[in-house]
Amino acid sequence: MTIVVNEPGVDGLTGVVDALRAWQDDRTPLQLHPGDLGWAWALGAERLAADVRTWNADGRIIAVGYLDGPDVLRLTTAPDLRQDETLARQLQADLDDPERGVLPAGPAGVEIPNGALLREVLLEAGWNPDEPWTPLRRDLSEPVHDCGLRIEVAGPRTAGTRAAVHRSAFGSPKFTEEVWHVLAAGPVYSDARCLIGYDDQDNAVAAATVWSAGPGKPGLLEPMGVHADHRGRGHGTAISVAAAATLREMGASSALVSTPSSNTAAVATYRAAGYEPSPERLDVGRAA
Repeated sequence: MTIVVNEPGVDGLTGVVDALRAWQDDRTPLQLHPGDLGWAWALGAERLAADVRTWNADGRIIAVGYLDGPDVLRLTTAPDLRQDETLARQLQADLDDPERGVLPAGPAGVEIPNGALLREVLLEAGWNPDEPWTPLRRDLSEPVHDCGLRIEVAGPRTAGTRAAVHRSAFGSPKFTEEVWHVLAAGPVYSDARCLIGYDDQDNAVAAATVWSAGPGKPGLLEPMGVHADHRGRGHGTAISVAAAATLREMGASSALVSTPSSNTAAVATYRAAGYEPSPERLDVGRAA
């Protein structure tokens, strides 16, 4: 098969999201999710399109990469080609040659799903194991208990509150109410919900965004944060439970989240919310 790497452009983003939806499966607990692109839509469709790469063969998208930074590529493939040697070696060639327009020369990192042959091919080519991540999964076949916070789904009226919690939680001054409106206007957001958690004094203490990939498929929790003035009171656990409940209402089979393994507090928070850790996954990195 002839494989071609492309930048899909704004008009091609819908096809990319559709491919990612189709590839989601509970057997692959950490891979690029349509929600990852949905969250990145907050920067605008043109910016997102410039950061997406697709690999196509015979008119079909067979791999998708998202540049989550100039030298960090989050990459996944069609499940039936995850062990395909032709695809793996084409991806390796494209990643190692800056002229192909995927990664620049020099240090770089790549996120690859567990079970992909590309990992072995890159290690053979001189790449090295890199940052470990812990994927966590909560099964949604059973009802989810009440989280203990009052939960509101953010909308135009409460967008400012949602943005304020995010800014406080992540120290991210650029996430304004206007940015939230760009996010919510993106086509992926039709399968998403932004949640705001309020304590018994009606303070907005935590927020999370959940992304469905369709009924019967795993949904994503990304991001989750607790207001800096209200940490240490279990609100992160509570909003993570609420996220699972919302995804179940949306028909998701499970709720997925991942965090660097070094962030032991986050791992503990998700575990307390009923998310079970899956085997650790290592990124791969190139030193030069």
